[in-house]
Amino acid sequence: MSPIELNKRQEDILQIVKENGPITGEHIAERLNLTRATLRPDLAILTMAGFLDARPRVGYFYSGKKTSINLMESIHNLKVKDFHSGPVVVPETMTVYDAICFMFSEDVGTLFVVDKNEFLTGVLSRKDLLRTSIGTQDLNKIPVHIIMTRMPNISYCERSDSLVVAANKLIEREVDSLPVVEPQEGGLTIVGRLTKTTITRAFLSLAQNV
Repeated sequence: MSPIELNKRQEDILQIVKENGPITGEHIAERLNLTRATLRPDLAILTMAGFLDARPRVGYFYSGKKTSINLMESIHNLKVKDFHSGPVVVPETMTVYDAICFMFSEDVGTLFVVDKNEFLTGVLSRKDLLRTSIGTQDLNKIPVHIIMTRMPNISYCERSDSLVVAANKLIEREVDSLPVVEPQEGGLTIVGRLTKTTITRAFLSLAQNV
């Protein structure tokens, strides 16, 4: 088994928990002068790897290291809510030209399209935009709702879903990202996005701590 290597922030978190546990994530964040959201991936990795144990409404404890069997079980307990990033959303009325500019300015590969009620109605990929831009059409006159992939042909996940389940959806549908949604009366509200890169980083960081 290879030596365990943690990054500086993870080592600082472990030291804080060792000295002050049980301690909440908010208090750990305060001690490091960071936001709770910034620490979520580190706390999730340290918990799933077995260095920390967590108790609802109590906080984090230092627990040492789990066996490989428990670690594999823990991988399946990684949740979307601990790793997703913010959504990149555009309205149905945006033109294809503006969508292309927006996609590159945001440096993303997928845009999520919403209606006037902010409900998810479609997804735009780079391939969709590239396909439309080839030819003589005026991209300033084509709204994105004409070319987007529509519901119900969109894969999505919820914050409570397992990261493994989300990864399977990405692979099965051969897409680069999934919208993270919350069901509401009348539709799905987008609360985040989960990408292949995000999932790869999460699993890689966890594997490096085995």
